[in-house]
Amino acid sequence: MAFWSVLTKKVEEPGLAELGEKDVISLTAPQWEELRLRYGQQKMMGMALDAGGHLTHGFRPNVSGKLFGYASYTVDPETHLIDYDVVRRRAHEELPALLLAGYSSYSRQINFRIFREIADEVGAIFVVDMAHFAGLVAGKVFTGDFDPVAHAHIVTTTTHKTLRGPRGGMVLCNEDFAGTVDRGCPLVLGGPLPHVMAAKAVALEEALQPAFKTYAQQVVTNAATLSAAITSRGGQVITGGTDNHLLVLDVRPFAMTGRQAEGAMRDSGVTVNRNVVPYDTNGAWYTSGLRLGTPALTTLGMGADEMVEIADLIMDVLSNTTAVQGPTGVSKAKFELDPAAKERTQKRVDDLLSRYPLYEGVLPGN
Repeated sequence: MAFWSVLTKKVEEPGLAELGEKDVISLTAPQWEELRLRYGQQKMMGMALDAGGHLTHGFRPNVSGKLFGYASYTVDPETHLIDYDVVRRRAHEELPALLLAGYSSYSRQINFRIFREIADEVGAIFVVDMAHFAGLVAGKVFTGDFDPVAHAHIVTTTTHKTLRGPRGGMVLCNEDFAGTVDRGCPLVLGGPLPHVMAAKAVALEEALQPAFKTYAQQVVTNAATLSAAITSRGGQVITGGTDNHLLVLDVRPFAMTGRQAEGAMRDSGVTVNRNVVPYDTNGAWYTSGLRLGTPALTTLGMGADEMVEIADLIMDVLSNTTAVQGPTGVSKAKFELDPAAKERTQKRVDDLLSRYPLYEGVLPGN
């Protein structure tokens, strides 16, 4: 919906004005065909996938990569942080119609004021995908230059993840784009789902309460504690830490891929997902990292002591996992996990979750 709103503003409205028409229904077949071709000639610029971007930010396997030409900005090779001067230079080189900020695995805050300045300089529409950190915006952890709502033309978000609502999404925009966004049907949407709308309303009401601010701040505090605890145990965290709800652990020092690390953790009772790291030579399938987040743990009521315990068991599993040597070399997928470490971790996980049940009276395994 957000992307089509950009195309409406950049292509459809100017095209109709040139032809002296009010809507696409009024166009002749040749006029429509000419206008339709212009849609695919627009460019999007977003964060590179291995730097922390998302598939929906212009990558070919996703519909966004089929709607737009794509250009990317990445992070510094040494610090793995966004260099705003480089983003500015790339934007002036590429002249995108849409400049997108947001992430799925970048562990620092983004200065959206600077991004808006860059977008204005090149005539781009500035869109922010805050799907992963919307709860930190609603909870007033991200404010000022780091609040996307104050700076973007359009903001998209999921309503689950850090916002803790039902699975779904929202599109927020300023008045210039409201007409298109509000006409999601018949553009891309079908019938509404009233039960999901009601659940979103409940989640948004919850996000207005003082307790939600406490939760949001604790999410960030827990992530920082987890990151520091992993680092103190010899782990390498991308960017050297975190300012938000997540961190990415580089597993290359353990001589394994992200896929192997993910499998070992899962076999031990810890659910994580493998994730690319900046300039990842293992690619997006095997990867070289693990993405760890704290919103669900925080919702359960866990704090600093539990983050340290979780860091300890993660490092215990990884330190006792080895890649399997195959006939053609070291495997990128197969691994061996020490049985004692596996059993030890499973017991620790069961004990931890028994102290923080998802629902009272419902314990692990029930």
